[in-house]
Amino acid sequence: MASQPEPSHGELEEELAQIRRYEDFSTIDWVKDAILERYRQSALERQNKSDHSWRAWWKMAFETAQTWIVVSLVGAAVGLNSALIAIVTDWLSDVKMGYCSTGWWLNQKYCCWEIEGDDGGCEYWVYWSQTMGLGPDAFIIQWLFYVALATLFATTCAFLVKVLAPYAAGSGISEIKCIIAGFVMKGYLGGWTLLMKSVGLAMAVASNLSIGKEGPSVHMACCVGNVISRSFSKYRTSKAEMREILTASSAAGVAVAFGSPIGGVLFALEEMTYTFSNRTLWKSFFCAMIATMALQTMNPFRTGKLVMFQVSYDREWHSFEYLFVVIIGIFGGLYGAIVIKYNVMVAQFRKKYLKDHPITEAAVLAFVTAVVAYPNVFMRIDMTEIMGILFQECESVDTDDFHGLCQESQLARICVLLLFATMLRTLGTIISYGCRVPCGIFVPSMAIGATFGRMIGLLVKSWQDADPEFFLFSTCKPDVPCITPGTYAFLGAAAALCGVMRITVSVVVIMFELTGQITYILPTMIALMVTRAVGDRFGTGGIADRMIRVNGYPFLDKEDHVYGVPVSNVMQRDMTVLSSMGMRFSELEKILRTTMYRGFPVVQSESDMTLLGYIGRSELKYLIEKAKTRNKAHDSTIVRFIPDEDDSEQLSSISSVDHIIQGSSDVLDFGPYIDQTPITVQPRLYLETVMDMFKQLGPRVILLERRGKLVGLVTVKDVLKYMAHVENSESTNGEATRDCGDVVANFASRLFRRDNQPDYMRLRNSSDESHEMHTSPH
Repeated sequence: MASQPEPSHGELEEELAQIRRYEDFSTIDWVKDAILERYRQSALERQNKSDHSWRAWWKMAFETAQTWIVVSLVGAAVGLNSALIAIVTDWLSDVKMGYCSTGWWLNQKYCCWEIEGDDGGCEYWVYWSQTMGLGPDAFIIQWLFYVALATLFATTCAFLVKVLAPYAAGSGISEIKCIIAGFVMKGYLGGWTLLMKSVGLAMAVASNLSIGKEGPSVHMACCVGNVISRSFSKYRTSKAEMREILTASSAAGVAVAFGSPIGGVLFALEEMTYTFSNRTLWKSFFCAMIATMALQTMNPFRTGKLVMFQVSYDREWHSFEYLFVVIIGIFGGLYGAIVIKYNVMVAQFRKKYLKDHPITEAAVLAFVTAVVAYPNVFMRIDMTEIMGILFQECESVDTDDFHGLCQESQLARICVLLLFATMLRTLGTIISYGCRVPCGIFVPSMAIGATFGRMIGLLVKSWQDADPEFFLFSTCKPDVPCITPGTYAFLGAAAALCGVMRITVSVVVIMFELTGQITYILPTMIALMVTRAVGDRFGTGGIADRMIRVNGYPFLDKEDHVYGVPVSNVMQRDMTVLSSMGMRFSELEKILRTTMYRGFPVVQSESDMTLLGYIGRSELKYLIEKAKTRNKAHDSTIVRFIPDEDDSEQLSSISSVDHIIQGSSDVLDFGPYIDQTPITVQPRLYLETVMDMFKQLGPRVILLERRGKLVGLVTVKDVLKYMAHVENSESTNGEATRDCGDVVANFASRLFRRDNQPDYMRLRNSSDESHEMHTSPH
């Protein structure tokens, strides 16, 4: 039989890069963090029982109340920040068309309050063409100003992001999911990132790129939560408490983006985390409530409503319309699949060819988008505003004269404009999402779905008006409007959002909170079920999950599973261990200096490998520094790791800075500080069970032992590397046309088998960086 061709050097390097990418991030050990938090709470309770002074009472009261203080402050700050961004974004969007003569800082709506004309303008609003002595209808002049200012906004935004805050680029949802899961990205939630993302987001959205601000709202809300909570010692010392605040912050970010507090909580539950306890639920709900209250108090849209496209429908739904609901659902699924597939390709192209030219890329994208968008009124106007128009009923005064949207004589022209807006906006979203400016995909997707849905609604309404006796329309009452095109736009927006994010329950609730009408809950649910079914035919996971994989973030999703594989196939066999019998100070310092391992197994001896425990890198580093100052340790000092069997208070970390290390300057005992009960499993245990342990318990490392002997260890990163290897192998084998059995056997025998190591380790060892490849847990 024919054998598979030898893989090229480039293919090997590409797979090596995809596997090695998981080396860069450190992780939080949630098991240890929970133990430390329990000890902190126990110590506080013991102190309170022994000390009955008013200071002890105040300390305990503050300990109880600070959670709600922090959540309240975070919610209020998130709402305030969102309102300010909305105000600035609206002003910048309108500045592309002109300015207010009575106050340059006013947008068009504020400038023409209660005297607004058909085009949204008034005598106080000056179009740029009028400043040149021409009328407001000078198309070319207005077009040039529109394109120039849009390009200027995007270029300035990209420059600020590149120079001042690189982490402010992108949506941030993928990274926030990883951070909440326990992977540390230093600086990603800092105050400077918050400031630059807030400023840059207003300019990026105003540039009319096919991006939105709802996704970045989650990142900014988590930045607010991180900045505020760091001022409280409870959250500086407990990663678990911080995770709850970040989860609550993400709920508040979605709540203010859509004016949907309950939808925000469900979004956090459905998309952001799979460790959602009742405590987290209450905090998320309270934070989202405070954020929406703050936003409504600011009233940035001067409507008394939380978002610009909040509408109410009062017509009944007809059973025959479910046919068109299914069509809209199919569109949503296909849209999501197309955007996800090709945006991933664009992201890979961007990383390979455009990573050094982010400013030029943003400028070109903004220029091209503005040139194409201006002639089409459904692309020229801000996406949030156009959705508000498309959602409305035709009887609404606001939309009667909007470029003939509800005039039968303009049906063909409007449908063509809507169709082109759908196609061009989809192309723009595929190319623009992920560029190096703050950008989201929620609102662009909803706007695309709204234009498509409105087009379908107009066509159905025209059909019913032309042939009211057709059997489908038998339930329509005579002389009463039967079809509401705005509801089709509404359903299209929900379907497109579901298609690209693959979330359902939270989208239904968000759309319900937007309309306030339970009549359309069932059509929305049906549309989203069809969307999800169609989308899942092309692959599971939304665009945020795909971006996690593309960027190589070490995140183990709740849907990730590997069946029928023992954990011994994935474990690391070459480990750096510490001997309990004694190691010189210089040896320990060399290990810390030459490795980036986050912890080390402790064994009886390297020849015996009897497992005694585990010690973290931070604990070991602290003990070494403390021994130098307190015990006068030197390079030749012998350090032993002998656990105290009688110490019931044995901890896995240092809990008191005044604790004296036992021993002298010649021999020291670090035994009391090792974790004698690390999580251990048998090598024959199936990997799927180990993955569930990582998801539910959150340990940094799981040790593998056989009859008390340490034989290996496994981390989340090892699992992800194995999954990346399997995906690459399946992709390669799927493209081959030869006999699959020969292909797999040949490929495995040539590349991966050596010295009884797991398959994917053989590929890693082919690199000259073998020492870096065999990592201890991070």
